[in-house]
Amino acid sequence: MVEPSMKIKSDDFTSINTTIEQVRNHGSDIRSTLEKYSDDEIHNIAWEVQAGVEALGVFGSRWTIEILAALYIAGERRFNELRHLLNGISSRTLSDKLRTCKEVGLIDRIVIEGPPIRVSYKLTEHGARCGKLLSPLVAYMKIRNDAIIEDDV
Repeated sequence: MVEPSMKIKSDDFTSINTTIEQVRNHGSDIRSTLEKYSDDEIHNIAWEVQAGVEALGVFGSRWTIEILAALYIAGERRFNELRHLLNGISSRTLSDKLRTCKEVGLIDRIVIEGPPIRVSYKLTEHGARCGKLLSPLVAYMKIRNDAIIEDDV
């Protein structure tokens, strides 16, 4: 758990919970729509599960979420700036994960001709959209784990 908890105003806490509930409802709507198609031979439940696993597979890899979160929150960053934001990641691992994120279209590698040549990384539109879609889940988990609590003042 993140220590100490972030205390936020009651109206902001309510607003976040309302947004999370709206996302949950939209997810239910999407699920209901897909459910209509999962009875045919091609799009059965196993197909849906596998499609979901494949869609989320990149996010399940260690350090990917951390890299995307750092770029989503902090914006475009150079390699060493990212390494310092991500406690415990080795240069080799960061390099490998950045390459993978670039290959799946989540980040762009920007080369600025020098001298010296400078390289930075930023989220693509797809990466930023994924960040926005993951934000309600992250907020929910922060509240669930008491990293964000309502300030009673």
